[in-house]
Amino acid sequence: MSSSRHSLVDALSMKEGNGEHSYDTNSHYQRSVFSEIEHVVIESIKEMLMNLDYPGCIKVADLGCSSGRNSLFAMSEIVNTIIESYQQKGRNNSPEIECCLNDLPHNDFNNTFKLVPSFLEKLKMEVKGKCFVSGVPNSFYSRLFPSMSLHLAHSSFSLHWLSKVPDGLENNNTSIHINDTSPPDVYKSYLNQFKNDFSVFLRMRSEEIVPNGQMVLTFVGRKVSNPLSKDCFQVWSLLSDCILDLVSEGIIKDSRMHSFNMPFYNPNEEEVREVVINEGSFKINKIETHDHIVPYKIEKDEEELSLQFMEAGKERATGIRCITEPLLIAHFGESVIDQVFDKYAQYMAKYLSVSSHRPNMTVNIVFSLTRK
Repeated sequence: MSSSRHSLVDALSMKEGNGEHSYDTNSHYQRSVFSEIEHVVIESIKEMLMNLDYPGCIKVADLGCSSGRNSLFAMSEIVNTIIESYQQKGRNNSPEIECCLNDLPHNDFNNTFKLVPSFLEKLKMEVKGKCFVSGVPNSFYSRLFPSMSLHLAHSSFSLHWLSKVPDGLENNNTSIHINDTSPPDVYKSYLNQFKNDFSVFLRMRSEEIVPNGQMVLTFVGRKVSNPLSKDCFQVWSLLSDCILDLVSEGIIKDSRMHSFNMPFYNPNEEEVREVVINEGSFKINKIETHDHIVPYKIEKDEEELSLQFMEAGKERATGIRCITEPLLIAHFGESVIDQVFDKYAQYMAKYLSVSSHRPNMTVNIVFSLTRK
């Protein structure tokens, strides 16, 4: 098990396969978010096609596509919108569409590729489109495509993952991320890493996307400006508590806890906007924020209410497990995973039971951009 900041990110991927704890099985929320922001994607596609005068061949990319049905859910909607737009404009010939699915090399591409034949068959029957699907296994913080070859880039729930664990976290010994007790320099380290990474991302895409091409980016963000506000990074605070419990029980070594930090940063709207403006390659068309929905307390008897919160806690624990298990295994080993998430379910149930009337701190932020 390697604990270096770079090799940890090498292990970054969603839980593979389609089993009980897989990303494919537990990513309903991500699909629902795409349905909420789909109108932004559709608007961007239509504007791109008009500005580029409906080219005969269109190349689109899903950056950070993950694995399973979600990989093709967004791409299916994008392809359908493109073909329907041509038909609505009376264009006799539908374009040929190249669909590029990108993620890190450890992503379970095979689970996605098994779904491609049925995706293409359905496309052929319903909208009579010509589509070609390929995988692009590499970091989106590097060049992925030839210069001026991409017309539309889409990324959802990916850009909050950093290219590495930030420098300067040596004093962050009791947390795996930022919390309300973290020293201010911990937040600064995370913010600087996000700004550097997102600037690189924009620069790479600016070389690949044609002028007037479009990009739609959806982040897990935060609503408040104060990065150390209580509950601002509650998901990771709870996970820290679980790991600290196992340290106190002698199951995880103290040194392993101290050397682990999540390569994750959820920005607020202004932090994203600032990087886009400073990098300068893209014009901002639209920004939308959507609140993260937290279950609200229902007036039931105490025993039934407790069961409801416990079930919600288990569901949240599984949702976090499917996106963090490979990272945790890479650092702590596989033997502790069940214990970590059993504790997480309990902590989350307790958190929901006492916090269900608080304002939401987490939002989804959608940016629609045009290549200048």
